[in-house]
Amino acid sequence: MADSQPREDVARDLTHRLRTEVGRMVQRRLKGLEFLGSPGPAMGKTPRTLLHRRGTVALYRYHATCNEVYRVPLLLVMAPTNKAYIFDLAERQSLIEFLLGCGYDIYVIDWNAPTAAERTLRLEDYVLDFIPDCIARVQADAGVDEVTLAGYCMGGVLSTLYAALHGDGPLKNLVCFTTPVDWSQMSWSRGIANQRVFDVDRLVDSVGIIPGEMIMQAIDLQRPASRFAGRLRLWDNLWNDAYVNQHRMMVGWGNDHLPLAGEYYRQVIKQLMWKNSLFEGCLRVAGQAVDLANIKVPLLHVIAEHDSLVPLACARPLVEKVGSADKHELVLPGGHVSLIAGPAAKKRMWPALDQWLGQRSV
Repeated sequence: MADSQPREDVARDLTHRLRTEVGRMVQRRLKGLEFLGSPGPAMGKTPRTLLHRRGTVALYRYHATCNEVYRVPLLLVMAPTNKAYIFDLAERQSLIEFLLGCGYDIYVIDWNAPTAAERTLRLEDYVLDFIPDCIARVQADAGVDEVTLAGYCMGGVLSTLYAALHGDGPLKNLVCFTTPVDWSQMSWSRGIANQRVFDVDRLVDSVGIIPGEMIMQAIDLQRPASRFAGRLRLWDNLWNDAYVNQHRMMVGWGNDHLPLAGEYYRQVIKQLMWKNSLFEGCLRVAGQAVDLANIKVPLLHVIAEHDSLVPLACARPLVEKVGSADKHELVLPGGHVSLIAGPAAKKRMWPALDQWLGQRSV
């Protein structure tokens, strides 16, 4: 009698698991047809106003959703290879929506595809023209003197260069998300732009504008199993609407790569990647030496522990090299994108950012 009860429990458990898996198999087939035949979820829907547009740069303001607003506005800077809606995926999954609800005035520098006439854009155009111009417009629109600058990935590099070259500028705080500094630690970059075989001058001189698809495919070649593994996980979870919706948003943004101005791309490859000049301290922008020690404002650098694009060793030197007395490095579980968006970011990064920034935005 004692032996029969556990056997009955095992049988019931196996029956339940079998029924569950059969149900999921049916749902996978039905959901697969829906997945193939329906558009992806709408993203970037938080209301905003276009304040300024000039060529590849666009400056947006997002309107506060609470009565009490921090004195210091926040200007977010996206990497020039991507659109900024990763900050604003969907309702209740939007970093911007969260920050607005916490009382921040939010502005965003978003990028558009550069035209053929903009193929000669260089680092100095972003660092000494676009970002300073947008900061001045934020100051005028918000009626304030100080602004917090926050950059993601290469947007963090551009924000850091701006801060280093404007030591007496109007910055109140600098926030960087998974920002590369020591490019010698990015093993994938050596694979896609090996100096011995990659003729960047010939490429730039030939095409002028670097296609976004080329950049995305070059990165994918260095991790060929990642995309296949992602598809397997999608199939396994195709019965789960929440998972599928999140997957479509993340993959949709990840595939939405912008082309790059050829001269900017040439500089990134030669100066940052090959010479590692930001880490070595020999980078010059429009003849001006970039010294990270010139950054004195409070700094927060948030790094993803499992970031395959900007590994820990690549990102960590930033806090060490800046001259700020108030500087903090925050390492969180997650990858390059899940650090910013998704369920884990909502639980970990967003509240930590609010806690750090709120104390320094009054």
